[in-house]
Amino acid sequence: VTMCESTAYILKDGKEEMFFEDIESLENSGGEVKMVSIFGEEKTIRARLRRFSLVDHKIVLEPQ
Repeated sequence: VTMCESTAYILKDGKEEMFFEDIESLENSGGEVKMVSIFGEEKTIRARLRRFSLVDHKIVLEPQ
């Protein structure tokens, strides 16, 4: 079974730091990014989507 969840990383000082794992959905609205994990956990951060790789299951966010 292949899992399709993604991991979010925050850009800090030019480096990517892991922020949230097992993300199944992402919503970008009004300068905030809301993420929900496969376990129902939610996180919202003031950031913009910098890069999203479907192949690597990787979301890179830039704090605002």
